[in-house]
Amino acid sequence: MNPQRYLRTFDILNLLISHKQGLKLTEIKQQLNLPVSSVHNALQTMVHADVVSVDEDLRYSVGPRTVALALRTVGSLDMRSAARRHLQDLAKEIGDDVYLGLRLGKRVIYADRLLGTRRISLDIRLGEPLYLHSTATGKLFAAFDEKLALATLADKLPKLTPNTITDRKELEREYEKIRDAGYSKSQEESSSGIVGYAFPVHDASGSMAAAVHVSVLATRATRAHERKLLQVGRLCAEMIEKSIGHIRDGATIKSEKSRRNATS
Repeated sequence: MNPQRYLRTFDILNLLISHKQGLKLTEIKQQLNLPVSSVHNALQTMVHADVVSVDEDLRYSVGPRTVALALRTVGSLDMRSAARRHLQDLAKEIGDDVYLGLRLGKRVIYADRLLGTRRISLDIRLGEPLYLHSTATGKLFAAFDEKLALATLADKLPKLTPNTITDRKELEREYEKIRDAGYSKSQEESSSGIVGYAFPVHDASGSMAAAVHVSVLATRATRAHERKLLQVGRLCAEMIEKSIGHIRDGATIKSEKSRRNATS
């Protein structure tokens, strides 16, 4: 499908979501400033797929397939409820901004944010797709998913800051380092002046379901602060895991203790 046609379906859905009574073809055309033929063709395809519904008055509204997808998406974000109290405690203790990171395809998003006592002049909108090669959370997800890592390495690696890793061999080594350490760090690779840390959160099946992300001003990212952050960040991730039914086995706990001793 042509990329513009693909994006057009989202523009139409976004418009219909805010008009529960539905809209007619001409109204959609006027608000999106698109040719009637383009809107009509898109709507016919969406109706056929149950993405959009049309009534006897030829008013279009959100269809059952879209509603079902939205409900499943909301269900996947229940992680926010389980994590919020622990994220709040972490933000209060460490003083830095704390995020809940989730994976969406070949990108990651922040689904929740708790502000620390040290304000950062960085406004990352919740739900905004972020790269896998430059953010701590993105690198974390890729490091622990072989297919995702291969897809990332095969994709374009935009240089967002002077520190962004764009060499594929170097990025592979970075993934290995993350797997060994059990956490990820972004050294001003996504935003200049910001150091990011990310810790994995596993669900009841043992799969990585989310990440605890902490953004720290580079001037504040001292060794002493990092040692404390690694300790409380991992503890926060463990507490969230317990809330969603993940129980760590003895080998996992022993491995975590060894990593902590190495960083203390």
